[in-house]
Amino acid sequence: MTESERKIMQEHATYWKGLIDEDIAIVFGLVLDPKGPWGVGIIDVAGESAARTVGTNDSAVKEGSLTFEAYPMPRIVL
Repeated sequence: MTESERKIMQEHATYWKGLIDEDIAIVFGLVLDPKGPWGVGIIDVAGESAARTVGTNDSAVKEGSLTFEAYPMPRIVL
């Protein structure tokens, strides 16, 4: 990882930690998929538009290092 990549990933983690602190994100983290690592974040927002806003406001997405997909979870069990 380059210094620039490290900086972006630190900003990415800080952003998601802030979402946890604001009670928007419930959990986030790295998934060690054998096909290649990726991240997951579970958020509590009003709808798909709000979820897309959360994703597009991530500095790593803005910068182009990461992409995101958003899918609804109509029923959850806690």
